Amino acid sequence: MDLFGVLALIGGLALFLFGMNLMGTGLEKSAGNKLKGLLERLTSTKLNGFIMGSGVTAIIQSSSATTVMVVGFVNSGIMTLKQAIHVIMGANVGTTVTAWVLSLAGIQGSSLFVRLLKPSSFTPILALIGIIYYMFVKNRRKKDIGLILLGFAILIYGMEAMSEAVEPLGRMEGFRNLFLVFSNPILGVLVGAIVTGIIQSSSASVGILQALSATGQITMGAAIPIIMGQNIGTCVTALISSVGTNKNARRAALVHLYFNMIGTIVFLTLFTILNNIFEFSFVNRTANHVSIAIAHSLFNILCTIMLLPMSESLEKLAYKTIPDDNKQDKVSLLDSRLFSTPSIAISRSREVAVEMAVTSMEAIKLALELINGYDENKAQMVNDAEHRTDMYEDALGTYLVKLSSQNLSADDSTEAAKILFLIGEFERIADYAMDITESAKELHDKEWEFSEPAKKELSVMVSAVNEVVETAIQAFTENNLSLAAKVDPLEEVIDELKSTLKKQHVIRLQNNECTIGLGFVFSDLLTVLERISDHCSNIAGCVIEMSHDSMNMHDYLYKAKHDPNSEFMQQFREYSMKYAITRD
Repeated sequence: MDLFGVLALIGGLALFLFGMNLMGTGLEKSAGNKLKGLLERLTSTKLNGFIMGSGVTAIIQSSSATTVMVVGFVNSGIMTLKQAIHVIMGANVGTTVTAWVLSLAGIQGSSLFVRLLKPSSFTPILALIGIIYYMFVKNRRKKDIGLILLGFAILIYGMEAMSEAVEPLGRMEGFRNLFLVFSNPILGVLVGAIVTGIIQSSSASVGILQALSATGQITMGAAIPIIMGQNIGTCVTALISSVGTNKNARRAALVHLYFNMIGTIVFLTLFTILNNIFEFSFVNRTANHVSIAIAHSLFNILCTIMLLPMSESLEKLAYKTIPDDNKQDKVSLLDSRLFSTPSIAISRSREVAVEMAVTSMEAIKLALELINGYDENKAQMVNDAEHRTDMYEDALGTYLVKLSSQNLSADDSTEAAKILFLIGEFERIADYAMDITESAKELHDKEWEFSEPAKKELSVMVSAVNEVVETAIQAFTENNLSLAAKVDPLEEVIDELKSTLKKQHVIRLQNNECTIGLGFVFSDLLTVLERISDHCSNIAGCVIEMSHDSMNMHDYLYKAKHDPNSEFMQQFREYSMKYAITRD
């Protein structure tokens, strides 16, 4: 093989890999959302998961792509680890379809029918249709179909270029000796794993092996261990994609690795032992496109038959490798792999926003307890909760901004904008919890104490704020409109309470019943409590608007407040009585 032959081989390999990538991209664009939708609706039955994994992989022709998709779904909580295992097993069988498609290139014969079956005969027509669709048609779906056809055409041209380039190697003594080395099964597995790990596609790696079989120097004895190794090498993609994900997603990637490693160890050992006993005649036969496709399919099917009933054991092994620490990381639900299914990404964002809302409520409740008795441990818990809300806001804000740059529907875009608005409200509520904590600490450090009337008045305000926070957060987490409608009447009562309490405190200052320093702290607390209720009003208003996109909250509240018989005014009167300031 001369320099030009080497260049032709490199060029053919480049075309082959590019074509496979292009075809996979086109297939995923064309059918990806529907396939992902099917995966989301998987049941826990082994057979359904296996069939789904096989079908999806057969369509997009990449077990790596399916496994990465599954890792993303597990990471986001859409799919359980148990479901993922069955899909991954199915993906290993589905990926064998590519080898059978490529085996058509090895068909020999001079009849018209046989020649028409060869991809090189119909590929130019597919390439022509593909380029017309891709360059001259505006319809997005047809453009994707054009991409698929172009990818397939480039893949086949690359395959043929490789086969032609390596054909002279069959006459070289050194090349023949090289494949004698691969007759060592362990070396064959290593070579298959390393090559596949580098190009991150077992389908592509099998295609390269099929092209090399054109030399006539690769025996089935050498090919079988390489094929087994290729299945291990393809796990690299899923392992890389699991970096930075939650524990279950990393376990899913490990299950993929364990499945292929166990299958390789068992069947390579079994194959070696049986071959030494029975001396299989096919081992020394020259491998070709079809025999490689058969070996690839047979190995994956046998692995699945052996390990599918043992899926629970694989799950336990993954849990032993990555044990639970009983901590749930909600931020890990925000997986960028879900950008291609925006409605699911929005759903995950809302789940994290709910956790943020609950955390901010916990911070306020703890902070309000500190007013009557400062406790350093509780103060630290408030501080920790506030830090968590900051972390949630950063993660959610970044995720939603990136998600908004995708091709979202009008509903998804509106939902993303509203969640983005709400997380700002939750973050401000947690900030006010810190302000209350600082005021409580000041009272404790300076050994100040409010007068009994001030304590009594403040406790009424605190109770009202506790209720408005609980009501607003529950309205959001449960999407409860009746609860959301109760927030604004209570917020109006809190506004009036603030005004009344400030006037009462001024009277105490004038009568020398309170100091200036305590007066400042009291006034600061009232202002913070009133602002918390304002943010609760914003949250409730957003919940109502999320259910009634056309509702104008300002007009609604204006009319409600000026109608003495409205539900708003009835609730306002009830809350006014409940939180009335009684004077001794």
